[in-house]
Amino acid sequence: MSTLTDDRHQAVELSIGGMTCASCANRIERKLNKLDGVTATVNYATEKANVTFPAGVDPRNLVTEVEKAGYTAELPAPPQADAAGQEPRDELRPLRDRLITAVVLAVPVIAMAMVPPLQFTNWQWLSLTLAAPVVVYAGWPFHKAAWTNLRHGAATMDTLVSIGTLAALGWSLWALFFGTAGMPGMTHPFEFTIERTDGSGNIYLEAAAGVTAFILAGRYFEARSKRRAGAALRALLDLGAKDVAVLRDGAELRIPADRLQVGDTFVVRPGEKIATDGVVVEGASAVDASMLTGESVPVDVRVGDAVTGATVNAGGRLVVRATRVGGETRLAQMAKLVEEAQTGKAQVQRLADRISGVFVPIVIALAIGTLGFWLGTGGGVGAAFTAAVAVLIIACPCALGLATPTALLVGTGRGAQLGILIKGPEALESTHGIDTVVLDKTGTVTEGRMTLSDVHVSEGESEAEVLRLAGALEHASEHPIARAVAAGAAERVGALPAPEDFANVEGLGVQGVVDGHAVLVGRPRLLAEWSQHLPAELERLLHTAQAGGRTAVAVGWDGKARAVLVVADAVKPTSEEAVRQLAALGLTPVLLTGDNEQAAKAVAAEVGIDEVIAEVLPADKVDVVKRLQAEGRVVAMVGDGVNDAAALAQADLGLAMGTGADAAIEASDLTLVRGDLRVAADAIRLSRRTLRTIKSNLFWAFAYNVAALPLAALGLLNPMIAGAAMAFSSVFVVSNSLRLRRFR
Repeated sequence: MSTLTDDRHQAVELSIGGMTCASCANRIERKLNKLDGVTATVNYATEKANVTFPAGVDPRNLVTEVEKAGYTAELPAPPQADAAGQEPRDELRPLRDRLITAVVLAVPVIAMAMVPPLQFTNWQWLSLTLAAPVVVYAGWPFHKAAWTNLRHGAATMDTLVSIGTLAALGWSLWALFFGTAGMPGMTHPFEFTIERTDGSGNIYLEAAAGVTAFILAGRYFEARSKRRAGAALRALLDLGAKDVAVLRDGAELRIPADRLQVGDTFVVRPGEKIATDGVVVEGASAVDASMLTGESVPVDVRVGDAVTGATVNAGGRLVVRATRVGGETRLAQMAKLVEEAQTGKAQVQRLADRISGVFVPIVIALAIGTLGFWLGTGGGVGAAFTAAVAVLIIACPCALGLATPTALLVGTGRGAQLGILIKGPEALESTHGIDTVVLDKTGTVTEGRMTLSDVHVSEGESEAEVLRLAGALEHASEHPIARAVAAGAAERVGALPAPEDFANVEGLGVQGVVDGHAVLVGRPRLLAEWSQHLPAELERLLHTAQAGGRTAVAVGWDGKARAVLVVADAVKPTSEEAVRQLAALGLTPVLLTGDNEQAAKAVAAEVGIDEVIAEVLPADKVDVVKRLQAEGRVVAMVGDGVNDAAALAQADLGLAMGTGADAAIEASDLTLVRGDLRVAADAIRLSRRTLRTIKSNLFWAFAYNVAALPLAALGLLNPMIAGAAMAFSSVFVVSNSLRLRRFR
């Protein structure tokens, strides 16, 4: 259940429940950190607490402390609880059920209150029957959170919603049972008269039900986006092989990959994933490790070489001995990096809560002051309570519940049309201060796959003939470089002949017979073994290509070296323009890659990037982002590979190419569906515009209510004005959000 960090300390990850905002996370963190020897960090987004505590302390004591603060906590489940095939728990279902209940019951209540022709005899009692479950059952999370906040002397938006809706329901009950509002034939006329009333004929059920439904909708959409935080880890772990052909007594036996043990030998056929980290004990092949390393060129492996789990065998049959399994593998270590990066991410407190922290105490003080003033001036108990409750009701802003979700809905919808998927409000807030954009090279700035870029032929040779013969021979090979040559040749010269003979020369290239010619394609050493030496000019071109970080292969036939083919990960045609657009937004572009420095600098020069960081491992990518952040920079990261996932999670803003790995997409804040880097600039512009819209929505949501507060305090607020203030603020918020549809 917990892990030993050293002789004196243990660490445990608790699952926290009941948090409604970042201030809840801070409260739990403070509570745990007050315990002797305990160090805790609580993440609101992932709903996890990482706790280090003295060895010998029962971790259940930590759970008790969290529960004392008014929240729930669970220790990690034992491994067998995560058995395959177990039905995942739908954590959003309770919130979704409350939202559906609120919407279904609140709509007729609002309709009856706002449309006088629907106010049949005793309509007010039907309103009460429908509104009471909305406020009590559907709004229960707000009331529970408000009570927790009250116990800790804090006020958030939950406090505002709970007080406002309960005040509206409570006053409506008093008016129905003890006032004149319950009389048959009572109506709310559609008029905006400002006059003093004792409130006994007024009910506010539509305000109570409407506010609850609207704010529940906002809370549900936020929870749905927040839930994706842990999906990066699931996507990473899903990359591994599901089963493996293990060798037992000389025979192959298929077993689930998680049952492999250190020392087991297993078979990996061409096209299969390597089940776990190990060492090759038989065979030779090329391994595509791009998903983990970002290196676009496949790695040749032979007996004695180490291989990594989840990479793909692109060539021949391998027999591998397992050296690391389970949580020790590189894939599991990357998953841990992603989790640590997400846990360490700055917790963004919602704007509404920040405003509510100031607004709520002022409103409560104003309501108490209003009550005291009217009682003190002999205005009567009915009039005094009407004015005080009106202050609480008008302060509960219906539009506040709409401010964020409507802007998000329109902004994300427009983003989807432009090929941008936005994860949630935290992602938008992150775009505000970005000043540096780190671009992964492979698959982001470049195509991410090997393509035939140049063909250099010696004097007197035909380029078409070179491609026809070399392409035909390479077409019979499984090696990724061979596939790039074959695809490029077929594209340029059309159909390729079938080789009459073919052989793979381990680590050097291929040889065979095509149309009666004895053809060699591979390293210059392979041709030299057949006394076919490259002419000086071709030798120079080969070295120039290699110095630029590209891969060059020699071609010869019938006793003579005739050409050099250059294969490279080509720069996307839109990347140079994208870098210009990002710079125009005030961002400093940095090229980051696991590739060698020559290849990185060649690409950077082509697209106009000055700062290059090359030859970095996945763990180093996280460190690079941390180093830039330590320098005071606010960092956006754009990547596409599994090896980028931890860095995307660590960055202040993570943007994943939609054409890349699922793990990268899940760990990011924004996904660029088309894989076009220019969309990154659009994404940052759209996010900043959406954030500005949310802020203006929040301002006006409060402004309308604040403007009506003096009327409420003076006892001049009738139900239609209350309803109109809410309706106008909501209409303004929605129409302001709809302007995002015009974003270009």
